[in-house]
Amino acid sequence: MGNKNKTISFRVNEDAFETLREIAEQRDISLSAVFRDYVETLVAHDGQVEVVPEHEIGDADADEESFPPKVEVPKSFIREHERLELEAEHLREQLDEYKRYVTKLSQQLEDDSDEEVIQLEDLDGEQEDEPSFRLG
Repeated sequence: MGNKNKTISFRVNEDAFETLREIAEQRDISLSAVFRDYVETLVAHDGQVEVVPEHEIGDADADEESFPPKVEVPKSFIREHERLELEAEHLREQLDEYKRYVTKLSQQLEDDSDEEVIQLEDLDGEQEDEPSFRLG
């Protein structure tokens, strides 16, 4: 199987369409190339794309945060997170094991319930009719 291209279609109002056509003419590319570029950029950046007018691209201050925002996380936090993930996985495995054990016991109980159950009180009642003997 190769890499197959798919077609995406959608509707825009007339003003947006004319604006997109002007953008394509300014760049001297087709309208579909504009969309392909946008989609490829969107995919390459995992959906984190900010659309900014061209005249604002050079005006970005160095003080402003980049998009998408980035946060430094201490290594101790990452290690603790990994430890908790491992512990959670271990607890899930234990829970599954206990569930299997309870299911097994329930099945054994159901299987044993088919056997005849004799109550001790019933046995005592039958012995009263028989003569009792004493050793002595």
